[in-house]
Amino acid sequence: MTKSLQRKILVTSALPYANGSIHLGHMVEHIQTDVWVRFQKLRGHECHYCCADDTHGTPVMLAAQKQGIAPEDMIAKVREEHIANFTGFHIGYSNYYSTHSPENKQFSEQIYRALKANGKIESRVIEQLFDPEKQMFLPDRFVKGECPKCHAQDQYGDNCEVCGTTYSPTELINPYSAVSGAKPELRESEHFFFKLGECAGYLKEWTSGNNPHDGKPHLQAEALNKMKEWLGEGEETTLSDWDISRDAPYFGFEIPDAPGKYFYVWLDAPVGYMASFKNLCDRIGIDFDEYFKADSQAEMYHFIGKDILYFHALFWPAMLHFSGHRAPTGVYAHGFLTVDGQKMSKSRGTFITAKSYLEQGLNPEWMRYYIAAKLNSKIEDIDLNLQDFISRVNSDLVGKYVNIAARASGFLAKRFEGRLKDVSGSLLLQKLAAESSAIAEQYENREYARALRDIMALADAVNEYVDANKPWELAKQEGQDERLHEVCSELINAFTMLTAYLAPVLPQTAANAARFLNLDAITWANTRETLVGEHAINKYEHLMQRVEQKQVDDLIEANKQSIQTTPAPAAEESKYEKVAEQASFDDFIKIDMRVAKVLNCEAVEGSTKLLKFDLDFGFGKRIIFSGIAASYPNPAELNGRMVIAVANFAPRKMAKFGVSEGMILSAELPDGSSRILSPDTGAQPGDKIC
Repeated sequence: MTKSLQRKILVTSALPYANGSIHLGHMVEHIQTDVWVRFQKLRGHECHYCCADDTHGTPVMLAAQKQGIAPEDMIAKVREEHIANFTGFHIGYSNYYSTHSPENKQFSEQIYRALKANGKIESRVIEQLFDPEKQMFLPDRFVKGECPKCHAQDQYGDNCEVCGTTYSPTELINPYSAVSGAKPELRESEHFFFKLGECAGYLKEWTSGNNPHDGKPHLQAEALNKMKEWLGEGEETTLSDWDISRDAPYFGFEIPDAPGKYFYVWLDAPVGYMASFKNLCDRIGIDFDEYFKADSQAEMYHFIGKDILYFHALFWPAMLHFSGHRAPTGVYAHGFLTVDGQKMSKSRGTFITAKSYLEQGLNPEWMRYYIAAKLNSKIEDIDLNLQDFISRVNSDLVGKYVNIAARASGFLAKRFEGRLKDVSGSLLLQKLAAESSAIAEQYENREYARALRDIMALADAVNEYVDANKPWELAKQEGQDERLHEVCSELINAFTMLTAYLAPVLPQTAANAARFLNLDAITWANTRETLVGEHAINKYEHLMQRVEQKQVDDLIEANKQSIQTTPAPAAEESKYEKVAEQASFDDFIKIDMRVAKVLNCEAVEGSTKLLKFDLDFGFGKRIIFSGIAASYPNPAELNGRMVIAVANFAPRKMAKFGVSEGMILSAELPDGSSRILSPDTGAQPGDKIC
């Protein structure tokens, strides 16, 4: 349970990168954060929500070059678009800033100097791949080539998306620059490293510890398990020191006393939380040190995607602690968003941008409600099922919730001049008020799905009360005016309580409802208190419309069209232009491709990329791992399917997951998803592909 005393809370969402549009996947996180912040404010706590655009790095630099503008001009334009998108979805930041700011430069340098003085920074000469045409060192993701393990083509320089192997870019076979297509050269360069391995003792203590506010863990259980895997057991640690520098040309902040060396974007990005908050503090008069000093009693929470846990649960707490600042109170990770059970796809029109959603005229609170109704405190992927989206919004918000006010307000306006009767003794209202503490605890613990289920159960109880008392019939009967007045007053009070419960999720509807209810604002107190007798409400106006199938169809079509007319970036084009070295016929006939039947396919625990296939080749059974999990979120759908697999690959060990005894053939589509290749009808296990 939350404490009754006012809390001081700083909350952040992960910083969107300034090299792309905001899509519904981003909205999962920002809606989750915004709901929690609005709940805290409804409870009367001092809660500041800060975010910013993540602006530095090679991709931003190259994108600006391609557009023929300065990086500063590009990030300013993107920031304007991002703010419009988030504002359109009613994300209520206290401050939305930029990592390319004087405050961020100041804090990045301050933290770096403090870490250096604390013996946590050292320089080393390393070898890196260099693009001779662009005259720049290449980040891992800007080098592509053949996987050194499974020999899949066009894999990134840090890991193979086919077999899941991780490696350094220098291990790639036939590497090429994704920027120019040129063959990179190996060159030496001095880099600066944060000695993360020396922080393992502190990090083991922090990651397994609890926050002092309420004794809850700093991390979710799933995240803590991952930290234990990365940190190692006992005195041992698997942490590597972290390269925090990049060579010019680079868009970012130059490292003090190191000309031509720049802070890696992942160093100054989380520092952007501090910078955005400092900018807010200076504008409205908050004591910044009260929130960031080492012994701070204020709370600080980060909402992030599961893919950046490493940075927020290891690098960031270590950076803060060893530079003399406080560590986070909690780091809350969420899963990814799929649409209709599959990875968001540009070709299918389900890679839906926030801008297109708003431009098509869909109510942003429909999506806020649907996403919130899927979220809980665990690190789980959620699915946007478009048909379920239509039916759930129409049923819950229009049919159950808004309809209560619509059914009662007309009688009050026509028969009682909009004035309510004193119904403080109502058993119905007592039932709704009794759930206030439980629903508050669910919001506090980020169990939004459960909270909304319970709220809709209360809405069902109110609608059952309507059907049992039939105000439309009472209005026709003589001598029933007092009872009609009582029933309709109970319904308006019930609507007020439900609005307060839903206000964190539906802020605009709550504000509109407050005007209808003749209230200054909706607060959490409205979940317990009834509107006193003789209170007059205003004329009812529609609070929410139904979702129409055509609106969703048009949204999908609009995203398909936007993708078709958008040229692919140069780095993506090079992937299809680059061809591997020619193979002779003798090379080709060595590959034994066979038809195999999928006996069972399942996700691999501990991996976000791998699927495990049990295959029948006709002449025997084998296990093959394939890194296509993102394209098949429901792997059981592949059971019984015929696939094409390379049967004579030497077995290879897949880290801790087992041995893979071949390779399944798949095609990578332009949207980045993969599709398994299948033989024509009639093929049987063991048939040879020639």
